[in-house]
Amino acid sequence: MATKPGERRLQILQTLAEMLEQPKGEKITTAALAARLECSEAALYRHFASKAQMFEGLIEFIEASLFGVINQITSEESEGLKQVELIIGLLLRFAQRNRGMTRVLIGDALVNENERLQARINALLDKIEAALKQALRIAATQENLKPDADFGALANLLRCYAVGRWEQYARSAFSREPLAQWPQQWPMLYFACLSQSGAPGA
Repeated sequence: MATKPGERRLQILQTLAEMLEQPKGEKITTAALAARLECSEAALYRHFASKAQMFEGLIEFIEASLFGVINQITSEESEGLKQVELIIGLLLRFAQRNRGMTRVLIGDALVNENERLQARINALLDKIEAALKQALRIAATQENLKPDADFGALANLLRCYAVGRWEQYARSAFSREPLAQWPQQWPMLYFACLSQSGAPGA
C-alpha cells in the first residue's frame, strides 16, 4: 500500500537521521539516501526541494521536541534553579537518545551544506540560552541569586556546558554519553549559580 506524502516525508527524515548516526560522519549524499530508501533521487525531490530542506526538517523536529518540553518545564515548575536543572537535563537526554540529531546540533552534519542551516542552529541555541537566562532571573526573584547577578554570563556558561557534552558525545563515536556524569556535574553547576547569590558562604 502506498504511503501518504506526509508519511513518506517523515520516513525520509528518519532515514537521514539514522545515516547521521554513523560515527565516521561521512558526508551524506542524496544518492546514498535514495539508495537506503530504495527509491530514486527524483522521488526524494518530490517531497523536498533540496537536501538543505531535508536538514531544515530535522532542525524543525529538534526545535519542536526541545521547546515543547522546555515550555512544559517553565509552566509547571515554579522554582527557577530547578527549571535550569530540568532544561539542561533535557538537552543531555535528547542528545543521548538522538545521535544523528546531535551531529546536527553541533554543526558537524552541516559542514559544506547551505549556510542558512547553521544560522538556524545558532538561533535555536540562542533561544535555549534565553530560556536559561529567564529561569535564572526567576531564581533571583526567589532570592536564590542576587538581583544584580550576571544572568547572561551564567546562561552562556550553562549553554556551553550542554554543547560541550554534545561535542564530546559525537567526537567519541557516541561512547561518552552526555548523561554519564550529570549527577556529579549538576551540583558543580548549581554551586556556580549560587556563587552569584548573597547566601552565607557562597
